[in-house]
Amino acid sequence: MDIKLEVKVIAPELIEALLELAKALPHKEAILPVKEETTVEPKEAEVKVESKKDEETKEDTKKISLEYVRGRLAELSRDGKQVQVKELIKKFGANKLTEIPEEKYLELLKEAEEI
Repeated sequence: MDIKLEVKVIAPELIEALLELAKALPHKEAILPVKEETTVEPKEAEVKVESKKDEETKEDTKKISLEYVRGRLAELSRDGKQVQVKELIKKFGANKLTEIPEEKYLELLKEAEEI
């Protein structure tokens, strides 16, 4: 019985997580086909930055979603940094993440990476 499954995902964070999961699983002989249009954004550590100014311009033009910020803060909380995450949210004048304006997400993420 052959089953053909085609999935188009437009969520770089999810794609990255799935690729990490695939790396952790035992490898089999089978190779799954991947269409050429499939793209995965590299991790920050793998990104070659031409200049600091270019990096800041690219970051400023990205639209950061609440879900992405929530996911990053949840990772920190799972890593035992729940108190620091709560303090960071309070630093931005809020009691919960949804009270922080979207335009502050980039700044919030930068400070979260320092935790």
